[in-house]
Amino acid sequence: MNDQDINIPSAVEQILSETDDIEFQMTSELSVGALLQTLAASKPAGHFLELGTGTGVATAWLASGMDAQSKLVTVENDSAVAAIAQKYLDNNLQISFHVEDAAASLEHIEQIGQQFDLIFADTWTGKYTHLERVLDLLKPGGLYVIDDMLPQENWPEGHDVKVAELVKVLESNRELLLTKLNWASGIIIAAKRTVY
Repeated sequence: MNDQDINIPSAVEQILSETDDIEFQMTSELSVGALLQTLAASKPAGHFLELGTGTGVATAWLASGMDAQSKLVTVENDSAVAAIAQKYLDNNLQISFHVEDAAASLEHIEQIGQQFDLIFADTWTGKYTHLERVLDLLKPGGLYVIDDMLPQENWPEGHDVKVAELVKVLESNRELLLTKLNWASGIIIAAKRTVY
């Protein structure tokens, strides 16, 4: 399957057009978005967390898979790129935008005791920092999803070591069952289970 075979939601197309205008390079691939859409659809009345809204490409994919009872919290610290996401998605009352540092958002989420059925960590926070805190927010049976696990042209020197370390940490977590996909930008899907 290639990108031409993917049924792209209209909001994604609009966001991609404006994203190209500002030459923002860090959007999720279409195939990753299609996966997120499917995973969101698998969680009726689900509560979802996205760390790293960017311009809202993955946000729109998640929203397109959600049912009417689902809710999405999405966090971005760059107000300029978040403004694009809000321009096209702010009318969706199921989405709650937080334009702030992700660590601050996590602290607030912890204070109110919120938990999630799916967490898509698409920024440094939630992958390479604050990982345990993020995994604690995942409900049993919930899914933790990350991309960009295969080598990327924009990786800084030494980032491959950080990726390898992250994979080892996830693999050693007895609460997680992992599937590593050598597909798109490199996906890991981890399901949280109860360990007795």
